[in-house]
Amino acid sequence: MTDHDLPVNGTLIWYYTVCHRQVWLMARHLTPDEQDDNVVLGRFIHESTYQRDKHEILIGNIKIDLVRGAKGSALVGEIKKSSRSEASARLQLKYYLYVLKQYGVDIKGMLFFPEEKRNEEIVLDEEGIREVENAIAGVKRIVSMPAPDPPVKTRRCNHCAYAEFCWA
Repeated sequence: MTDHDLPVNGTLIWYYTVCHRQVWLMARHLTPDEQDDNVVLGRFIHESTYQRDKHEILIGNIKIDLVRGAKGSALVGEIKKSSRSEASARLQLKYYLYVLKQYGVDIKGMLFFPEEKRNEEIVLDEEGIREVENAIAGVKRIVSMPAPDPPVKTRRCNHCAYAEFCWA
C-alpha cells in the first residue's frame, strides 16, 4: 500500500493501542470473526442503546457511533461494550474529534459504557492532538509493512475475534 491509499480510520486507531497485527489485518479488509461472542455482544449493545440519538454518522473516513444534542451543545459519542480497552476508546474518540476539527467543527466527545452505566467526557487538547498524530503515523507505518508482525500472545488474545487467525 502507498501512503496515498492508507485507510486510517477510527477502528484502526482503536486497534493501534490494542494490537498492531490487528491494524495490519483490518487495513487489508481481513475482518475478524463476525460470529465471535464479543463481536456479537458489542453489535447488540451498539444497536440497542441510546435509541433517541442519531447513530452511525459517516463523515469522510470516520463513522461516529452517535451524535447527541443541538447546535452549540452537540457532542459526538462512541459506544463501547466495556471499559476494558478504555485507553483505546479514548484515543479513538480523540481521533474523531481531531478529524472534525480539520473540518472546522470544535465539539466535545463522550464515551458511553452502557453495561457499566457510565459515561466519560473527552475533550481534544494539545496533548490529545499529539497523541492522535503519533497514532496516525504509527498506523501508516504498520499498514505500509509488507507483512504483519508475528503474533504475540497477550491476555487480550483470549477475547480477540482474530484469535483463530493467529493461533489456529
